Amino acid sequence: MAELAQLIDSEVFLAYATYTTIVLLKMMLMSVTTAFFRITRKAFSNPEDTVTFGKGENAKKYLRTDPDVERVRRGHLNDLENIVPFIGIGLLYALSGPALSTALLHFRIFVGARIFHTIAYLTPLPQPSRGLSWAAGYAVTISMAYRVLTTGLYL
Repeated sequence: MAELAQLIDSEVFLAYATYTTIVLLKMMLMSVTTAFFRITRKAFSNPEDTVTFGKGENAKKYLRTDPDVERVRRGHLNDLENIVPFIGIGLLYALSGPALSTALLHFRIFVGARIFHTIAYLTPLPQPSRGLSWAAGYAVTISMAYRVLTTGLYL
């Protein structure tokens, strides 16, 4: 295996860093979207968040769930369940020395699938659009994991 400094300076690692940054920013945007929906729908989960709308019984009516807020939260949770493994496995994959074209294909499909998944979740688009976008991203992560395991198998 090449030296770590060489790998980090490689085009594959730079591509990994670029696409990981994009998908992390997208995931961070889901937090802002959740806050936006909470404020516009006046649906909060913590009593201290309702202070702006009054005190006592008046504020308690804002301690509730809202279908739109919950939809955004579920989309964000799905991001956490899929982007975190991509980051770890993608790093190992980038360091395993794949061809740049193959790595770009993996990274671009994953990021595109996650962006489309969010659009399908928030719009909402009819199924199987969300399911297929989830499956595409998941398959990319599995493909990268397979490459890592078959490249440096030390079992």
